[in-house]
Amino acid sequence: MKFKYQARTKEGELQVGFVEAGSKESAEKILTSHELFILLLEEVERPNFFNRILNYFTKVKLKDLVIFYRQMAVLFESQLPLNRILESLYSQSSQPQIKEAAFQILQDIQSGLSFSQAAEKQTDVFSPFAISMIRSGEVTGNLDRVITFLADYTEKEYNLISKAKSASIYPAVIVGVFIIVAGIMVTFVFPQIKPIFDQSGVKLPLFANIILGLGNFLSEWWIAVVLLLIVIIILIIDFIQTDEGKALIDELKIKMPFLKKVFLPITISRFAYATSMLIRGGVPVAQTIEIVSNTINNTLYKEYLHDIASDVKAGMNLSEAISQYPKYFPELVPQMISVGEQTGQLDKILERVANFYFREADNIVNNITDLIQPILIIIIGILVGFLFASILVPIYNLTSNIG
Repeated sequence: MKFKYQARTKEGELQVGFVEAGSKESAEKILTSHELFILLLEEVERPNFFNRILNYFTKVKLKDLVIFYRQMAVLFESQLPLNRILESLYSQSSQPQIKEAAFQILQDIQSGLSFSQAAEKQTDVFSPFAISMIRSGEVTGNLDRVITFLADYTEKEYNLISKAKSASIYPAVIVGVFIIVAGIMVTFVFPQIKPIFDQSGVKLPLFANIILGLGNFLSEWWIAVVLLLIVIIILIIDFIQTDEGKALIDELKIKMPFLKKVFLPITISRFAYATSMLIRGGVPVAQTIEIVSNTINNTLYKEYLHDIASDVKAGMNLSEAISQYPKYFPELVPQMISVGEQTGQLDKILERVANFYFREADNIVNNITDLIQPILIIIIGILVGFLFASILVPIYNLTSNIG
């Protein structure tokens, strides 16, 4: 269950956010264990099935967010007041959700809310990561630098994802054409040929019988098969929008060898960037890790970072605390952090770590995209050969019998 809270720290700082817990009492214990004085705690209503499906298809595109953050960063650099910035974003934006979010944030700020509190109500536009970074910018007085950081980081993510998508277009077209052609042949062409072999008494190979049997089944039940596939796709989309589905996807990203090569460096990069920004703004290390744990957008890392923050509060160095989780933080990370702690330049060292792992993710994506096309062509060639062999071999046997 997810609960929204408003609380104050021992220093009187207002915090607004979300906490996951099995019950309201458990949520209260979690917040009080972090020395927060609760002002408001209420359960967040979970979206129903249709809203989850709709949200999947109508969510704001990353490209629109890049433009939004970049425009906001430029306006902050011009030293305009926040209300003027939001008015400008509202008039310039052509994306309906972003336009509406800018208007609602402006209204909330004029009614007395802070920027982070207003942004937190616009979850379609602002991720938990962005909201926490904005809140840290307000606390440290570096809101302009935070917005510039969000613009740069979002642009890097967009470029990385765009590169992967562009490289997958050609393979996707090949796979799509093959599936369509194979489906037509198996469903409509092969069943028309089968009676010829039955009448001639030619014994068909096992793989030919499998293909022809599949063709007979699809020719009679293809509508049911299509409907079943649509239902399965909808259920999968719905599941990955739930907390359980997101947790499963997060676990696969980090534990599956192929996916881990891409998502581990991206996650480390995001962690290091956010931690660097907060420490540079003067936020204590333990509080920094606590904030980052709620913004890392991965349930596994969220849990481990909570534990790391507790260890740091107990007096352990950040490098020592992180080194306890070698599967999730490569050896280089605690080593570099240790150097930063010894030299008093932890924020700069973390920024270097972030840049290193983002370049690593970029290189891995480049290598994968270079390999995927030839591998896919080989696989498609084998499948095409198998498909045609299932009909050509029986035809050869038939002509041999006639001869």
